Amino acid sequence: MRAIVYTRTGDPDVLTLIDKPETPPGPGEVQVRIHRSGVNPTDWKTRRGGVGGTSGGTVDPPQVPGQDGAGVVEAVGAGVSPDWIGRRVWVWEAAAGRPEGTLQELALVPETQVVPLPDSASFDLGAALPIPFVTAHRCLTLDENGPQVIGPGALQGRTVLVAGGAGAVGNAAIQLARWADATVIATVSGPEKAQLAVAAGADHVVDYRRQDVVAEVRKLAPHGVNTVVEVSVSQNAAIDAAVLAPHGVVAIYAGNADDQVTLPVRSSMVQNARWQFVLLYTEPHGAKVRAVRDLTAALEAGAVRVGQDAGVPLHHFDLADAAAAHQAVEDGAVGKVLVDVLP
Repeated sequence: MRAIVYTRTGDPDVLTLIDKPETPPGPGEVQVRIHRSGVNPTDWKTRRGGVGGTSGGTVDPPQVPGQDGAGVVEAVGAGVSPDWIGRRVWVWEAAAGRPEGTLQELALVPETQVVPLPDSASFDLGAALPIPFVTAHRCLTLDENGPQVIGPGALQGRTVLVAGGAGAVGNAAIQLARWADATVIATVSGPEKAQLAVAAGADHVVDYRRQDVVAEVRKLAPHGVNTVVEVSVSQNAAIDAAVLAPHGVVAIYAGNADDQVTLPVRSSMVQNARWQFVLLYTEPHGAKVRAVRDLTAALEAGAVRVGQDAGVPLHHFDLADAAAAHQAVEDGAVGKVLVDVLP
C-alpha cells in the first residue's frame, strides 16, 4: 500500500512516498482505509523535530505523519467488535506516540481513537474535524462557571471573543459557540477574513488592523467577554485583559516556541481571571472524551461544516504531494489543508 514516511526530521522534502507492507490490526486496533487526511501545524512542527528537537535527527521506526483522518474500517484486531467493519469513521490522534499516522492508505488506529462518521458528513468534514474542533471545545469549556458540555443553549447569555476568526481553530470555536447560543465576536486582519468569520457564524467582526479592538468589543459587550479563544497571546494579552469580564477565561491554544508574554497581574486578580494554556495532546482525558461526545452530537445535528460557505476554504492535495501540503500549512494557508489519500 502507498504511504508517506520520514526517517529524519527536517524540511517537507523529508516526506517520502513508499510502498509499505500491509500489517493486520493488533489487539485493540482497527484498520482504517483512509480517504482524507487532515494536515495541522502540529504535523509540520513534529516533522521538524518538535519542541526541543533538532532538524536532521533520525526517526526510527519511520514515521507516517498525520493525526487526523477519515475513512472506512476494513478490519479489526482481537478484542474489537466486528461491528466496526464497514463503518465510516473519523480518526483523531492517530500518530500520537505511534508511527502509524493517517498519510497512508491503511492506517492502524487504537479503537479508542476512531469515532463513527454519520452518512450525512463528508470525509472532508471528518478529516477537518479532530484537532481544530477538539481544541476549540476545550477552549469553550474552561470557565468554572460555565458548561463542560457544548450544545444548544449551553453558552446562552455568554459572550465569546475569538481571536483570529478565520483560522482553523478560530472557525471551529465560532461554529461551536454559535451552536451553543453564545454571542460571538471575532477579530480578523482584513475584509476577506471577515467574510470567512461571518460565514462561520460570528455575530460581530472586528478588523484589528483598522479598528480599536478594545473600544469595539466594549461597545458590543459592555460587561466584558466571558471567554477569549486566543491564537496569539504574546501580541494580544493587553487587549484580552482589557475586555475580559469578571471570572473570565483566556484560553491560549497556539504560540511559537520562543514566544513570551507579560500579563497584567493586578487587573487579572481583580477580575479573578483565568489564563489557561491548551494543548490537545496533554489535556485531561475526560475533556477529550467530552469533546468527542459533543462533536458526535454536532455532526448528527448538522451543526458543524467545512468549505467556503462555512468560512473554512478547503485545499486538496494528492498523497504524492504530501510535502506540498505540509508546506502550505507551514506557510499559513487560510482554511483547511486535506490530503486525498483516495481520490
